Amino acid sequence: MDRTTADRAAAGQDRAIRVMVVDDHPMWRDAVARDLAEAGGLDVVATAGDGEQAVRRAAAAAPDVLVLDLNLPLKPGVQVCKELVGADPGLRVLVLSASGEHADVLEAVKSGATGYLLKSASTEELIDAVRRTAVGDPVFTPGLAGLVLGEYRRLAAEPAPASGTDEPKAPQLTDRETEVLRLVAKGLSYKQIAERLVISHRTVQNHVQNTLGKLQLHNRVELVRYAIERGLDDA
Repeated sequence: MDRTTADRAAAGQDRAIRVMVVDDHPMWRDAVARDLAEAGGLDVVATAGDGEQAVRRAAAAAPDVLVLDLNLPLKPGVQVCKELVGADPGLRVLVLSASGEHADVLEAVKSGATGYLLKSASTEELIDAVRRTAVGDPVFTPGLAGLVLGEYRRLAAEPAPASGTDEPKAPQLTDRETEVLRLVAKGLSYKQIAERLVISHRTVQNHVQNTLGKLQLHNRVELVRYAIERGLDDA
């Protein structure tokens, strides 16, 4: 069943983050799952070794965060991400890949991934990345965040497709929601936004969720594009 991000965040106050690990190398997959469970105290609810298996098991296990390799047999990781996030927009996907190629990173983000970490990351970095991904923070291996923000800007510069109908009036955001949206567009994490505005991390999450609902958007990728299209990243 589809759960909203707000539902997941509320549930996460009372239980461990539910994680699923997808990788076609059994030893690596088992090691990552063990580290997340034993060192990170996370609830590893499922694993999978190929793309088709990942889609089936994720639908049954309902993880909060999917730790996903891109190079999978039967169905590529980007397709797995696209299908699962499309079916459940509240799902967070952290790509864990050996590839740092820009094309792979951008394709993963466009498919709905929240973050992208290289397999050279330490166990501590991975655990931290999963926890941050669970609350919606974009997590990227250093050097890749700027690439993704640049792609957001490029996409926002492209003309919108003609719809053939008049655009509905833009929803009215509060001053605080607009302020949070502006900082999201600048690439700040929820924690950084909370510190900048002297509010709680949970309050930032609530503002983002309210904004997503008002704008009828599904995830942070769409939200950042919306903000950049309106020049909020330069404000």
